[in-house]
Amino acid sequence: MKKHLITGAGGLIGAELIKHLLLDQENQVFAISRQQPTTDQDRLTYITLDFSTEWNTSVLPENIDTIIHLAQSPDFRDFPQKSESVFNVNTISTLKLLNYAQQTGVKKFVLASSGGIYGNGNNGFTENTPIITNKNLGFYLGTKLCSEIIADSYAQFFDLVMLRFFFVYGAHQRKDMLIPRLVGFVKNKQPITLQGHDGLKINPIYVSDAVEAIIKSFDLKGNHKINIGGQEILSLREIGHIIGEVTGVSPEFKTDLESSAKNVIGDITKMSDILTPPKISFKDGIKLLTSQS
Repeated sequence: MKKHLITGAGGLIGAELIKHLLLDQENQVFAISRQQPTTDQDRLTYITLDFSTEWNTSVLPENIDTIIHLAQSPDFRDFPQKSESVFNVNTISTLKLLNYAQQTGVKKFVLASSGGIYGNGNNGFTENTPIITNKNLGFYLGTKLCSEIIADSYAQFFDLVMLRFFFVYGAHQRKDMLIPRLVGFVKNKQPITLQGHDGLKINPIYVSDAVEAIIKSFDLKGNHKINIGGQEILSLREIGHIIGEVTGVSPEFKTDLESSAKNVIGDITKMSDILTPPKISFKDGIKLLTSQS
């Protein structure tokens, strides 16, 4: 039996990952969530913890094989009001879990990071792109970068995989996240604001593709940093038109031609080579999102 500890179990990626892991009878899952679900399931045990407050790793199980640290603060927009909470969730929790992993003999640590730490640019960022820290990075992304720097020091103790996610989306995602928000704009006939003529360009990935990449990362040995994104590079205007095609509602746009778009695109060559290429097109992903929302 392989024992997995998942943080952020109530989030989009965490919930989908748990569902996939339980398909294999050899997996046992311990899921950390801020809210206690109604009941545990066969081979699934929930642990209620709020990383924004003081907590101790003594409540965690022993003999875990893999930690998948997905938890991220929901207060990422509330700076500086919630800065301490954000730092506790995004950074302090990482340090505590790394120490717990080293002390209990965990074999593999998978850390969810963000493609946003690269900043923005016209071309796709590779994992070797130098990361320049400045005030424009912002507090939230600064905490994600801090977690990566801290985790690097622990790579001598276990296999360490840092996954830099680029705009994961899917059904049941929070409505204030980018892709569900754009779907809401189109459905409600609200204009999508574009910087420049077409708006920023991104390569979003559907949640099941992101989860498949996570599971494939369990097979990796050593220390890795890998971008996790979709195959298609799309502008906000293109995204709006695809949503409109799926929903049958013509999108509306408002352009700010005095501004230039700040693209956030991840080069996924490494992901495709050593994990798995994404399979779900953006159009099909929107169909899944809108049919299950």
